[in-house]
Amino acid sequence: MEMNAERRISANKEKVWEALNDIETLKASIPGCDVMDAISDTSFNAQITAKVGPVKAKFKFDVTLTDIDAPNSYTINGQGQGGAAGFANGSAAVSLREDGDETILTYHAKAKVGGKLAQLGSRLIDGTAQKMADEFFGTFSKIVGGDLGDAEIDSGEVRSGAVDGLEGGPESTMAEMPPTKKAGFDVWAWLVGVGLLTILAAFYLI
Repeated sequence: MEMNAERRISANKEKVWEALNDIETLKASIPGCDVMDAISDTSFNAQITAKVGPVKAKFKFDVTLTDIDAPNSYTINGQGQGGAAGFANGSAAVSLREDGDETILTYHAKAKVGGKLAQLGSRLIDGTAQKMADEFFGTFSKIVGGDLGDAEIDSGEVRSGAVDGLEGGPESTMAEMPPTKKAGFDVWAWLVGVGLLTILAAFYLI
């Protein structure tokens, strides 16, 4: 499974990079993200609840960052386990470039799934991964671009739930949290590996 795309974000490159390295912003943006913890300056783990067709499970991901060139690019490498549902692993090269007052985020992701997920077919998995990516970038862009009011961001009333696939179920909602709490380490994060984990979980299945 491969995904290549560009996303336009209404914020400058430094602000986008800072948000991509803010663990609370990432957790708030990733559909179905229950847990995200820093392990070191270049690694973290996350837990995502996702539904792909008839398969629903909690995926635990271990993610490492390599080729870091702040504030321009990095590579996300992740692997996840969902018990009987299967596994997912892959990588994503992420880069940022300025376009006026906005930023273009480009990613090239490759992922592989096994177990029950592998039996669902690439069309269903690709569709779910794309939906999760759309939800991630939609929320992330609103937080970084300041489109969410302070009351919405600070309330914390809406939490991430399980992500439904293409079964006509309700769309997940995501916690709306401020991008001000620093994690104190340089991470993508990404799937952006985890969004982008999101893409690795269906992800994409980082």
